Parts: sequence; structure tokens; C-alpha cells
Amino acid sequence: MTRLSFETSLRSAIVAAAQALNHGDTSFSTFERAYCNERFWIRTPQGGFQIRPDVTPAEGISNIFIEGRKYGFECATAMVIVLYKAVLDSIDENEFNRLFANILLYDWHYDSDLRLIEAQGSKQSVPGDIMYFKNPEVSPLTPEWKGENVVKLDEDFYFGHGVGIGSSEYVIRTLNSRRWPGSIVSAYLTDQVIHPDFNYLSRFAYGYNLNADTVPQQIETHERAVMAAVGRRQYIRY
Repeated sequence: MTRLSFETSLRSAIVAAAQALNHGDTSFSTFERAYCNERFWIRTPQGGFQIRPDVTPAEGISNIFIEGRKYGFECATAMVIVLYKAVLDSIDENEFNRLFANILLYDWHYDSDLRLIEAQGSKQSVPGDIMYFKNPEVSPLTPEWKGENVVKLDEDFYFGHGVGIGSSEYVIRTLNSRRWPGSIVSAYLTDQVIHPDFNYLSRFAYGYNLNADTVPQQIETHERAVMAAVGRRQYIRY
């Protein structure tokens, strides 16, 4: 497997994981009301899920897709769960457990080995990218609807935890229904695009051949990369 074929495979796995989460029995919930299967996770006071010491990260992530009715979380956590599941399905399980030991699911908190990369350019996005719809005039009664993190599944087709699967028009219409009375600014798709560091993760895949690739760092070449953090988000900006 080459780096490029790994990216194609992992993107497909991200789409599949998003569809699986949509068809599962998990619920949308705020951080205050988040809940999990306590056989696999410890709920933190902030509404996050910390893996139990006697459970592997692979077992914990898999259980969300098996016993979804025992879980409730918001849309940012859902995106990270989708990414972890896709990576689990794309690399060696032992490597997954090693890389993501002591995994914590909470908002955009994620293990540094996931190495999320942010770029600007929604028009160049492809299936498997994580994107964001912003709702600038959200009702103060429903602040959890200030935006929606989504997985791009196909051309103008997205999955968002809490809204399901639909077009950009559908997601915007759903968010607009949560604005304050008299609001005039519509929700909209931002230019932000996020995806894992495919090159880094590819080295942990089954059958990966380091010598099969000639590009030393990134599939897309960039002169400079800058590590950055905004709130709980950490990413690489090119």
C-alpha cells in the first residue's frame, strides 16, 4: 500500500464510519447531558468519555457503533469518533491501541497522533473531509446549534450528528430553524476543511511499503507548515 492509496482507503473509511454512526442508535446530546456505556468509558464532569483502564481504545470505539443506544454526545465529539473509527478500520489494531492509549472523547479534544490538518478551501473539498456550517444568529435558548460539524460524503452531501444526512441546503435550513426571532443572517458553510495526516497514519497500515513513495512528507506539497491551537482544537495549517 502506498501513501496515496492509503489516503483513498482512509477517506472511504471516514465516509463509511459517518454513515454507520448515522444509522446507529446514538443520540445527540449537550455536554451537560452526555452519556456513555460505562462498561467501556468513564464519563468526565465536563461530559467527555475517558477509556477505562481495562478496555482497549479499539474496543471502546467499536462499542459506540455496536451499542449506540447507550451513547449521547454532540456534533464535534461525533466527528472525532468517526475519525477514530475510520483509522481503526484502516491500520493495525495493535498500533491503534498503542497510538491512542488513554483515549478521551470530548469536543475537539483528540490524541496528537491523529494529527488533524486544517486548510481553507471548501470548493476543493472531497469526500472524507470534515467541514463546518456556522449559525451566527443562533437562538440563546439553543446555543448547541451555533454550528454543525459535518463529514462530506459526496458532492453536496453531508453527515452531521443531530441533523443526519442531507444537502447543504438541508443543513442550513435546519440551523436556520434554531435562530432567534427576527434574525436575518443565514447559516452558511465555512471555508474550513479538516482531515487527518494521511501520510503519517499510513505508516501504521497493513502492508505499507515505505519505499513505494517518493514524496517525503505530504501528498500535497507545501513550503511551510505551522502548528496551531484554537481553544481545544489543535491542527496543522499550511
